[in-house]
Amino acid sequence: MRANLRKTAFVLLLWGVFLICSSKTAGQACRGKCGDILEECSCHATCVSLLNCCAGYNQSCFQVMPHSSSMLGGRALRILSSVLDPGERLLCRFKGDIEQEGFIDAEGHGYCISPLLYETGWIPFDVSTDGIHFDRSGEYLSVHPSKADPVFEVTLVNTTHWQYYGTPNITGQLKMMWNSSLIEAEKVNIELWGYREFSRSTKAGTNLSSTLQAELSYLYSLGRNMLNTGSFSFIPEPSEDYSDWELGNIRITASSKSDGARDVQGLWSRGHVLAWHLQQAFRKDSAAWAKNKCLQWDVLEKKLPNFLDELIDCPCTLAQARADTGRFHTDYCCDIEKGSVCTYHPGSVHCVRAIQASPTHGSGQQCCYDSTGALMLTGDSIGGSTPDRSHDWGSPPYREPPRVPGYSHWLYDVISFYYCCLWSDHCHVYFSHRPSSGCRNYQPPRAGVVLGDPHFIMFDGLSYTFNGKGEYYLVSLPDRELSVQARTEQVKLKNGTLIKATRLSSVAMKERATDVIEVRLVQGYLQVLRNHKVLPFTEQRWMDLHGAFVFAPSPQNVTVMFSGVGVEVRVHEGTMAVTVLLPPEFINNTQGLCGLMNSQLSSALSTQANATAVEMFTFGASWNISKNSSLFTYDSKYLLDTYYFPPSHDPAFVPPFSQPERPDDPLVADMLRMCFGKGAKFCKYDTLSTRSLAIGNATLRAFQNHQVLMEALEPVVTCGWLPTPRNGKKNGTYYLEGSTLNFSCNDDYTLYGSTERTCQNDGTWTGKQPSCITDNNVGFILGAVGSLSALITMGVMIKLHNRKQDRERKEKADQMTTQEQTC
Repeated sequence: MRANLRKTAFVLLLWGVFLICSSKTAGQACRGKCGDILEECSCHATCVSLLNCCAGYNQSCFQVMPHSSSMLGGRALRILSSVLDPGERLLCRFKGDIEQEGFIDAEGHGYCISPLLYETGWIPFDVSTDGIHFDRSGEYLSVHPSKADPVFEVTLVNTTHWQYYGTPNITGQLKMMWNSSLIEAEKVNIELWGYREFSRSTKAGTNLSSTLQAELSYLYSLGRNMLNTGSFSFIPEPSEDYSDWELGNIRITASSKSDGARDVQGLWSRGHVLAWHLQQAFRKDSAAWAKNKCLQWDVLEKKLPNFLDELIDCPCTLAQARADTGRFHTDYCCDIEKGSVCTYHPGSVHCVRAIQASPTHGSGQQCCYDSTGALMLTGDSIGGSTPDRSHDWGSPPYREPPRVPGYSHWLYDVISFYYCCLWSDHCHVYFSHRPSSGCRNYQPPRAGVVLGDPHFIMFDGLSYTFNGKGEYYLVSLPDRELSVQARTEQVKLKNGTLIKATRLSSVAMKERATDVIEVRLVQGYLQVLRNHKVLPFTEQRWMDLHGAFVFAPSPQNVTVMFSGVGVEVRVHEGTMAVTVLLPPEFINNTQGLCGLMNSQLSSALSTQANATAVEMFTFGASWNISKNSSLFTYDSKYLLDTYYFPPSHDPAFVPPFSQPERPDDPLVADMLRMCFGKGAKFCKYDTLSTRSLAIGNATLRAFQNHQVLMEALEPVVTCGWLPTPRNGKKNGTYYLEGSTLNFSCNDDYTLYGSTERTCQNDGTWTGKQPSCITDNNVGFILGAVGSLSALITMGVMIKLHNRKQDRERKEKADQMTTQEQTC
């Protein structure tokens, strides 16, 4: 009875507190305060689930739909949770300085048009209805044009026709198509915009100095007041006035918009080389025109700084390239999972790009592989791997050349490929400046993993089980200010019973001043948060964030990338597994549950390879985080009560340290049939601790995936590229340990050197580099060698004769001296 009275009193007290807080909350507003936590209410994104938002939070700190747009702009972003007066004037201010008119429809929905930017990532913007106070805030994701929603693109039909127009036998009509319903107008204007990078002072100049500025400008219209049918064809004419603009886009807008109006609603094509509008000289003799351009580019490249030395080497194999997710990511222009359409790298089945641009020049590495998994090199094929002076994905702080996403890369690396390789036969000039880097200096990353009822495999191979409950350092590098933290929760069975076992529920991470990224398990799926705010992946699978990148191809698969560091999060049967990939430069600097990354057994347990389960539990508990270092989000009463207020490690939660296999247990027989081979001990432990074959099997699958990863990342020995002898042939393009290359010569040539060379385990080739020589040259060389031998022999004889004379003179002098002494 008393217990019930106490419970009733507590509920009434909570209700009274809620009413008091609600009355105070109603008096607060979030205008101009988005992201802040106030004294009596919150304008932070977590307030929605914590039920402590200030009044008008949704209207002041709004969301938009769609939440992403191409960085070229032109997409209408609808402001959600707000009803505005259709008679009001809506102003939108992006990044604090790009101001433009929005509009309000008849139903009171406000819209802002995404502006033309030269950067990717989350773009903040504010709105105003009085022209003075921009105190309502939102953000949208600006994406690389090639990653924008293709539904909102102008499609260039038969892109090969567009790109080769004006070259021999490529003429006729060009055609484009678009979704006419996306432009709410009966008639449209079709415009050509051009891109260039110029000197701020002179609007001329082609070096990569800090004075360069990006410019995407309206050039001319291909059609005005055209019916909005979703299709347009035309026969292009050479444009002498604008022929120096060689890269650009098509834009389609409502005909009511003035020519070249900026930041208005419209559809864009992808950037492309404007072969179809180049001057008449190109059409008259495209090969000669392109050769001249190629040689001009050659002269320019020789004046620019060398960017190749600061690029990371390519992985030696396709397996390494796909496994090294912290440093490399699929190049969408050559993706094995999408049919290997590799236009610029014929013969390749898959290419990857280095995720991070080089620090000084903003350059990029590209690595391509053939069907055998071998790295393709430009010394062997036009489809070989090519480095880029400008990274295709751009690089922070973006905006200025050569760091503009997409466009800088096209100017410095792609157009020159057209000049030298596609429109003329001078690829050797292009590859002299864009040679493949090879893989001799590549070192694969090291991997640490946590899976199941948490089992840890440290960076150096030692494994142990730690099923404490709380929040812990998974990996910590104080020098790099890198922190990867793991949260574990008590396992709840399907019937609601809590058992004495734990599993991962969240992982949070940050490096230096980057965004805080958290990936947590919510109802069997992964949810990603950026600075404690949930990220939507309904429109984009890839996001450029501040200092980090996130790739989420599915709700069960998320990878977070920092500067060379990869954190892979996967879900198997509702259980989270996390793999941390670290590059070699982190050796001897790591701390945490994944141990010290070195060439020996992991640090704290290296002297206790046979440490007891209790000792391992004590080791794990020692890595609990402090409250002021926590990166986690606490946006529910459960998280506050379970993790925020109590100690970071729950000392009251002590799991069983072993799971005996009892013969009378009906689960054991099925478990033994399922759990065998490597990883069996983890499978058995989790099956018995959770009483679930499904969970045990999920743990086994996670372990097997880790084994596949480790096999892919196994270091390989490479001996480096060998050239084909001039006037000869080379059979083979595989340069790893055990590979054999065969050499032969063309007719009328004789091979000198080795006809066969094999890559040895010390990274050197057997034999000598072959060369092919004609019979006439052989006679000349033999004659020259004979003459040289005769000269050498004569010289040796003269030298010996002189030495003999010197010796005789010395002996005679010694005899005279002896006679004088005797006298």
